[in-house]
Amino acid sequence: MALAALLAGCDKLTGAKTGFKAIDITGADYGKALSLPDQDGKTRTLADFKGKVTVVFFGYTQCPDVCPTTMAELAQVKKALGADGDKVQGVFISVDPERDTPERLKAYMQGFDPSFIALRGTPEQTAAAAKDFRVYYSKVPGKTEGSYTMDHTAGSYIFDTTGRLRLFTRYGEKDGTANLTADIKALLANA
Repeated sequence: MALAALLAGCDKLTGAKTGFKAIDITGADYGKALSLPDQDGKTRTLADFKGKVTVVFFGYTQCPDVCPTTMAELAQVKKALGADGDKVQGVFISVDPERDTPERLKAYMQGFDPSFIALRGTPEQTAAAAKDFRVYYSKVPGKTEGSYTMDHTAGSYIFDTTGRLRLFTRYGEKDGTANLTADIKALLANA
């Protein structure tokens, strides 16, 4: 945790100040492969989003707080960017493929921004994607029989317009929306 705080706003490789508000993970050896079907059944890869700043978040539609807040903040950022908002792609990856049907994912994304894409794999594909991104998730039994929630990593991975993983931003950071807007503006300015 202290190391992450130390690295916030610094280049991972050189330690030089980058000006980013989020944690600069440029050069990370993870988050490189992604191949999952979207809510319309089309297989998507990271290459599909080149030319846009892509924000990838792992979550689930029945999440009571972190997931809807994160997606709503990303929609706010996109609006705040005006015309440059078209250069931002939100990608939501379900960690609950059991309940997150394509229809449910489509409706969920429409509630935030119609351009956002939701990805849903088999349980094995989901585990592989989570492993590649170093994302934690686990089913947690609920209070009633058959009910459950999902514990999961609460942060977003941000790729630049060339498809390179650049930043990680944690959920609940102070001034999160303003900071994310500033970081995306900086990535777009350097495109």
